[in-house]
Amino acid sequence: MKTESVLGLGPHGFHRIAYTEWGQPTAPRTLLCVHGLTRNGRDFDRLASALSDRWRVICPDVPGRGRSDWLPAGDYTYPQYLADMTALIARVGVMEVDWVGTSMGGLIGLHLAAQPNSPIRRLVLNDIGPFIPKAALERIASYAGTNPRFATLEELEAYLRRVHAPFGILNDQDWRHLALQGYRRLDGGGFALAYDPAIAEAFLGREFRDVDLWSVWDAVRCPVFVIRGVQSDLLLAETAAEMQRRGPKANLLEVAGAGHAPALVTEDRIAAVRNWLSAAA
Repeated sequence: MKTESVLGLGPHGFHRIAYTEWGQPTAPRTLLCVHGLTRNGRDFDRLASALSDRWRVICPDVPGRGRSDWLPAGDYTYPQYLADMTALIARVGVMEVDWVGTSMGGLIGLHLAAQPNSPIRRLVLNDIGPFIPKAALERIASYAGTNPRFATLEELEAYLRRVHAPFGILNDQDWRHLALQGYRRLDGGGFALAYDPAIAEAFLGREFRDVDLWSVWDAVRCPVFVIRGVQSDLLLAETAAEMQRRGPKANLLEVAGAGHAPALVTEDRIAAVRNWLSAAA
């Protein structure tokens, strides 16, 4: 694993996009793994390590998260994220990529895959789809905008265990990894989560509505593999079933014991991604 960065361009100038890279630049395939709203690219360490024998794996920190630059609050938009990921694909110098996206990272991939001449060859959507119920958005807003502070990393880890319990069965080592790769030090002491609290401003002071992206879904032409937590409130069972019937007609894996969104850290979940990407090669 090595750490790199690339410059993206937004309405207020250039900003740095950090990413980790696994595997060899000469690998026959390149895989981008893109995280959820408040997480970062290090969530994919275990998946990237397992797949790095065959893929060159790129795991970015979307701006405002991890080691990437923070942006003015109004610049945290999907058009900006699409532009940044396009710059990253250009940076790694390939014409096509496979894509694994969790939640927000899946929505970025979905929008890119729907574009004419998209560079996305195969798309894995981890607990996200073209219909998002407003109740799930309200739940995410309840924690994304709180900007909690912690005296110790142990307190931060306990918070992650509570808020992200729907990730599914994780061992102590996995929870510790999420904490160690998901904090920032505060001036004056203590810790906070490794993201800009301003990313949540889009969730604050608004009336939520269901999000309907079926027209985007129907425009996707590449094969799609959908992973759904059985207890997910964001990717509903009926939405996943409809994704199998229309558009690119996805393959579906449902993960017992998980909600939104299954952490891709267990051997069976990693094997499912690997096998599907390999079979589709």
